[in-house]
Amino acid sequence: MMRNTVLKTIFLVVFIGSLLVWVLLPTKSYNKKWTPKLTTKLSQTTYLREQGTNLLLFSFPMMFIGALSCVYLHFQKKSNNKSSSNSAVRSSQFRRRLASWRNPVSVKAPLGIVSSVEICFVLMFVALLTWSLANYLYVSFGSLHMHKVGEKVWQAKFRSVSLRLGYIGNTCWAFLFFPVTRGSSILPLVGLTSESSIKYHIWLGHLSMVLFTAHTVGFFIYWAMTDQMVDALEWSKTYVSNVAGEIAMVLAFVIWATSLNRVRRKMFELFFYTHHLYTVYIIFYVLHVGSAYLCMILPGIFLFLIDRYLRFLQSRDRIRLLSSRLLPCGAFELNFAKTQELKYNPTSILFINVPTISKLQWHPFTVTSNCNMEPDKLSIVIKSGGSWSQKLYKQLSSVEHLGVSVEGPYGPSSFSFLRHEALIMVCGGSGITPFISIIREIMFQNAKPNSHVPRVVLVCAFKTSADLAMLDLLLPISGSHADQISQIQLQIDAYVTQESEQPTIEAQSPIQTILFKPNPLDMPISETLGPDSWLWLGAIISSSFVLFLLVLGLVTRYYIYPVDNSGGFYHYSYRCLWDMFLVCACICLVSSVAFVWSKSRNTKKDDNQIQHLEMETPPTSSPAAWSYVVGNREVESLPNQSLAQAMKVHFGARPDLKKILFESKASDVGVLVCGPRKMRHEVAKICASGLADNLHFESISFNW
Repeated sequence: MMRNTVLKTIFLVVFIGSLLVWVLLPTKSYNKKWTPKLTTKLSQTTYLREQGTNLLLFSFPMMFIGALSCVYLHFQKKSNNKSSSNSAVRSSQFRRRLASWRNPVSVKAPLGIVSSVEICFVLMFVALLTWSLANYLYVSFGSLHMHKVGEKVWQAKFRSVSLRLGYIGNTCWAFLFFPVTRGSSILPLVGLTSESSIKYHIWLGHLSMVLFTAHTVGFFIYWAMTDQMVDALEWSKTYVSNVAGEIAMVLAFVIWATSLNRVRRKMFELFFYTHHLYTVYIIFYVLHVGSAYLCMILPGIFLFLIDRYLRFLQSRDRIRLLSSRLLPCGAFELNFAKTQELKYNPTSILFINVPTISKLQWHPFTVTSNCNMEPDKLSIVIKSGGSWSQKLYKQLSSVEHLGVSVEGPYGPSSFSFLRHEALIMVCGGSGITPFISIIREIMFQNAKPNSHVPRVVLVCAFKTSADLAMLDLLLPISGSHADQISQIQLQIDAYVTQESEQPTIEAQSPIQTILFKPNPLDMPISETLGPDSWLWLGAIISSSFVLFLLVLGLVTRYYIYPVDNSGGFYHYSYRCLWDMFLVCACICLVSSVAFVWSKSRNTKKDDNQIQHLEMETPPTSSPAAWSYVVGNREVESLPNQSLAQAMKVHFGARPDLKKILFESKASDVGVLVCGPRKMRHEVAKICASGLADNLHFESISFNW
């Protein structure tokens, strides 16, 4: 506990110090007093030159937090494995006091569901941008520089405003990549995952686009007013490239336009492919802003590139697909082999790629299995909706072996839902999938001696009775631990909205179980860097950054500096290319060494486990969901009987969410929702109304 407190204090001090640098950056004191001193000590060295100041003030603090947080998460992972559910409940008393801050206070477009904490941070960030712009303009207006003979003062001020809007956009870019770093070591420090913080990436993306558009349009207007349109075609050898900035803006517009909600939902593949233009965009963006400004936004990009390259290395393996359950509603469950050392928490996400369908497309799905109940298997559920999932559904029943690659799983570093006295989980259709993993975790924790787990109310809304088969997935395909479902307090209210009558027995379709043949080249899913992945990641972050600084210093001192010192001037764009190349080279080198080293230590265990799985015979049938619907039908198994007793099916009706939530008598009720946007917003509004103090909205986001 003392160790965690010390580490958290260090994180807080360094982070506040880093924020203070951003606050002081646009001020007159920073520019007139502190910058000259720092330039004398750092920027004029023959090793780092003008990049030295920004590397020290902007890059180093966040890289330090990124590396040290890996150590903190490693210790947290070890303590979580040893702790019981009761200790988890006791340790969450402080979190319970802050539950009201996590409750939604605004449920409106375009921000969606926003909590008090999020509003506070949004207001602080807007205040930072406003403060920065005001100070930039105050300093620049006090010492205007005329860029052309005869230029008027108001024109110079107009140019200054356009330039400073670009500076503010650069501030947004400093934080843009942190939310999309799936294996981030920084997000868990504040209780976030990449899935839950993706909306921050969207907000920052929209805001930066507005600022960069104003910056670009402003300069075109300025050039037109002062008869300097020729500058739009300038690629300077000694300063920033205007052409590179214009190319970056064209790419940015394409990325932004295809990421709009309507386009993304209707044409996901277009969004997916165009979004990968970010790699080209970053190159031209850096060529435009220069090396010094790259160092200001470097930590987010650096950590993202490490994560992206490790994902690439993990995705090279072909994963052992054991079996599949095809449901009559068009959904299907995939069961993969995994190493027993791989641990993950409920609501985790797995990205999968099926090369026979598309070699480039990756799709995220919720992990429904529990790593404690099924230590050598991992399951996900997919609902046939788009063309990709429909093609996969057809392939499952027509092939004996299917090659699949994965990335992940990614999820929360800790599981906190057990702290509540009761849980009400509201879902629509395939939105039930994250709740399957939560219920299985509750089943496992309940089996421990002296355990305390919440009672659960699961409210499901399905379109047709065929969708009720999704409830069969509450039970693992292996059948192990299935009897534990009768030992928890579980109430299931299922609503079939588009059918008013129960289906006949003749109209019911069975669940089909498919077993796949093994391939000796297939591997179980494992952690990218092994059981001690957080320590390995910390080593990669620190080693690759230090190596980057060393190599950059050598290249600057013995290659770039001699050219500048001899009376010439090393091309401005070439300096930027060197920086980007060295960042990528150092990340690839260090990450590859760590990955190969870690992989070689775990290969023997993986081989033994694959042989063990091949000797097992998975079940060839699974319980039918129809036994819950037709009351006079004989229920053959105890798990089915337990589910049948816990379930109530309502035909031709929709759940009255207000009544369900307000009638809960528990003093502490955790409310979770996953489903259509209308359902999510309705539940959030009920929790935000303040009419029931015992309702605590738990934010989980699977809205891609």
